[in-house]
Amino acid sequence: MAGYFVLKGSGDHFMFNLKAGNHETILTSQRYKSKAAAQGGIASVQKNAADDARYDRLVARDGSPYFTLKAANGEVIGQSEMYSGTAARDKGIASVKANGATADIRDEG
Repeated sequence: MAGYFVLKGSGDHFMFNLKAGNHETILTSQRYKSKAAAQGGIASVQKNAADDARYDRLVARDGSPYFTLKAANGEVIGQSEMYSGTAARDKGIASVKANGATADIRDEG
């Protein structure tokens, strides 16, 4: 099963999630002030997801590993959930790489 984006929001609050084929959320965007800006964020994920250099592998204060995906300009496009270990985080990155180029966008906003 292929991954897909879910675009949500109304008014001046829009965001998106990238979901894997199993429907698990693998990347969550920031909040955007317009639908067009959120769609631009999706396009940025589609463009940057395959590039390993765009991922920051981080550790939260509680020790949980997570990652962010950045655009070419250094802006964070999306963030993962907190993982139980670095191996799980790395699988999450691999899933974003595999699913991030999808053209399947489900507009729920």
